[in-house]
Amino acid sequence: MFAMINLLGLGAPMPVRVPEARAGEGCVSGMVGVTEGGTVLLQRPGGDWPVVAGVLSGVVVNGVLGRADQVTALQGVFGLGSARHASKEPDCRLTLAELRVPDCTGFDLRPVTSDVQKTVLRWRAACAQGLFALPLHQAREKATPDLARWQAADSHRVLWHSGAAVALTGFNAVLPHMVQIGTVYVSPRLRGRGCARRRVGLRPVQARAAGIRCAVLFAASQAAERAYRSLGFVADGRMGFMLFDGQRVVV
Repeated sequence: MFAMINLLGLGAPMPVRVPEARAGEGCVSGMVGVTEGGTVLLQRPGGDWPVVAGVLSGVVVNGVLGRADQVTALQGVFGLGSARHASKEPDCRLTLAELRVPDCTGFDLRPVTSDVQKTVLRWRAACAQGLFALPLHQAREKATPDLARWQAADSHRVLWHSGAAVALTGFNAVLPHMVQIGTVYVSPRLRGRGCARRRVGLRPVQARAAGIRCAVLFAASQAAERAYRSLGFVADGRMGFMLFDGQRVVV
């Protein structure tokens, strides 16, 4: 059986359309989600791409996120053309009971308050430029609604040291027993000093105290992967991320 889930946004209902199950199947074996922004989310281990094509036919998309091999297969089968930005990043995960927290003396994680909003908006724009290959003006436009969403969800935190804001991190998704860590950014002047490890390490400590058992994240660089491994994260395959210029219609 195959499910098509329309992801309407954080906290919103997720209507599910499930085509007729094939003989011998008794449960959902794959999922394709489409976010409000037009990003396709893949989890189709069987690779039954003709079924996926039928589910997505006519859908307008601007990007694809999923296991790297599945993203590549989807691009080829659906004739989506070349991407303006494509990356393959280690998919890292950690059981929080095994988290190795570095010495965080003098460091503190705080909510995104009004006194640091301008700094966070600047960081978010810089982060979006790197992750999504956006022009600066588009990255700045994206930063404002992103910050509003983070504050409404209370999902992100700023790392402070010696009275200064030095880094940003947050939860992109929260499930009852698992969180996805994202929007990881360190002020350029402080990179290479262990802020990444402390910023990512302290946030799961808070999650663990709230009963969360597992954390996942994507490593955008070798330096980031080394920092995450030092905390106990282990790579489990690679995630692919692809963005197109403008919108594409799946045929």
